[in-house]
Amino acid sequence: MATSGVHSTRYAIITPVRDEEEHIEETIACMCRQTVWPAEWLIVDDGSSDRTGEIADRYAAQYPWIRVLHRANRGFRKSGGGVMEAFYDGFRALECNDWDFLVKLDGDLSFAPDYFENCFAHFREDPKLGIGGGDIHHDFGGEMKVEQNPRFHVRGATKIYKRSCWEAIGGLWPASGWDTIDEVKANMMGFNTYAFPELVLLHHRLTGTEEGLFRDRVKHGVACYVSGYHPLFVAASCVSRLTKRPRIIGSIGMLYGFLKSHLTRPPRLNDRSYFNYIRGQQLRRLFGMETIWR
Repeated sequence: MATSGVHSTRYAIITPVRDEEEHIEETIACMCRQTVWPAEWLIVDDGSSDRTGEIADRYAAQYPWIRVLHRANRGFRKSGGGVMEAFYDGFRALECNDWDFLVKLDGDLSFAPDYFENCFAHFREDPKLGIGGGDIHHDFGGEMKVEQNPRFHVRGATKIYKRSCWEAIGGLWPASGWDTIDEVKANMMGFNTYAFPELVLLHHRLTGTEEGLFRDRVKHGVACYVSGYHPLFVAASCVSRLTKRPRIIGSIGMLYGFLKSHLTRPPRLNDRSYFNYIRGQQLRRLFGMETIWR
């Protein structure tokens, strides 16, 4: 049961879900066990064809702070943009407008009862912290492994935005690359962004498995283009990926997605100061200098 006192922090959660019947009940159970409940949790059922919406509705009938928004089934999974369309439908439908923190949370996660309490403790300790969240782990046959990410990166599955940071960055880019653009803009504006390694979340589905690992790496290459990555940094990243599985196919997929985007020209942020900042940071990284990456 949620408690009071230091738990007066008001936070709202938006969870876009699509065909999460297998895992969403565990995520809801984890939220119901939190020591500090949200002011509102809006679960956006993005046209699920399974029992996802039915499960969410059942819990919404029991807990007044859980609400469910049902979107029509578009007939396919829309990478990047689909998640943001669902997220912003939820954002516009929020009834809690005086939140201190806004959370984007996936519907296939498990976490400890004091997860959010401990997350907000980090924000109290670091007044400059704008975006934070726990570290994502995966269970490989009983062995828990953490997802390795740059120092400034918080996985899109679990992001907490302080209101002042959210307003400064102007919300989220509504397409692929959103979960890098937000952090780079935040750092550019003087906020800190980082994950909390002692706070573990179990991600029940390996990142990218919805569409296959190769297509996931192609999608990542597209996101690199949209996010304004320097071509030399992308090339170095492709070489670096040769040490990780899937080695060759992962690097080829990423490079293909990036080069293809230079031909198809998907929409990307039109902000010269942002591009100068991220590319400057990446060039510094290539020369071994201090950056937001490390």
